[in-house]
Amino acid sequence: MTVRSRSLSGVSKSTRSREGGFITQEVVLALTVVGISLIVGLVNNRFLAQQNVFDILSNSSYIAVAAIGMSMVIISGNIDISVGSLIGLLATISGTIAVNAEAQGYPLWLAFIAPLIGGMLAGAINGFMVAYLRIPAIVVSLGMLSILKGGLILWTGGEWIYNLPPDFQIAQQKILGLPVPVYMMIILTILGALWLRYSATGRAIYAVGGNKEAARLSGISERSVLMQVFIINGLMVGFASIMFATQFNAIQSTVPSGLELLIITAAVVGGVSILGGTGTVIGAALGAVLIHVIPSAMVFLSISPYWKQAVQGLLILITVLIDLYRRRRQAFAGMR
Repeated sequence: MTVRSRSLSGVSKSTRSREGGFITQEVVLALTVVGISLIVGLVNNRFLAQQNVFDILSNSSYIAVAAIGMSMVIISGNIDISVGSLIGLLATISGTIAVNAEAQGYPLWLAFIAPLIGGMLAGAINGFMVAYLRIPAIVVSLGMLSILKGGLILWTGGEWIYNLPPDFQIAQQKILGLPVPVYMMIILTILGALWLRYSATGRAIYAVGGNKEAARLSGISERSVLMQVFIINGLMVGFASIMFATQFNAIQSTVPSGLELLIITAAVVGGVSILGGTGTVIGAALGAVLIHVIPSAMVFLSISPYWKQAVQGLLILITVLIDLYRRRRQAFAGMR
């Protein structure tokens, strides 16, 4: 068997392992969400009220969309901690364009296009530095976080954006009784899952994150894959920023506190291995819903909200430990 054949075999085995193992993870997450909801609903039936369920789904939707891109970045063996700052900046840009659209005489749809283009541009910059300059992703995104956060404060002075036009506030609208952000979350999650599973680039992301050397010997360009991953991540952040900006009647021109940690938590709790190579965007979306169900449940159970971050941290720790245990079992099975 040639070296190329062996590497292709290794990539395909990794892919089969990934496809077969994470359906269980997603089912566990779904059952956990349903189980917590039913238990809390029995204690306090207001938790299962339609409005509260819609609020949970709406509040988790933009986190879930951002977690789609974050999942791909982590699966590729990298991370992006600048997403929170980027969402804050893009939301501010979107709101500013929307407020000035009528007075300046340009169409409102620019307020929706600008964040998508801006997100992809920021992703391309991050991807170029990681893929071609070989700067670690944690260093690149940490620098980008500081630049975006500082630049946003200098630009806006922390002032709020008011007088948003009604047509801009799409996150507050409903279709057939269901909030628009929920539709966006479902559609983008399905598209992301299909692309990641069935496209050549999607499989290449798993290959690069699982075994860079095997991927290289298989003819996969790591640089090209990483560029695409970070650009897609930027695009998802752009969508998330639109959903974030249009959910209220005003936009706070600052970076939401702890937003990047929330997005990373959603991906990791959703089964995306922090070591790269495994995970799904469906799991990440379910993880986003779960981390919003828990604090809401705590409120209805009269548990102190100060436990929220502790619970999130515990979820991350448990998930990472389970992932390490699973990897060791797979490695041991491969040696037999």
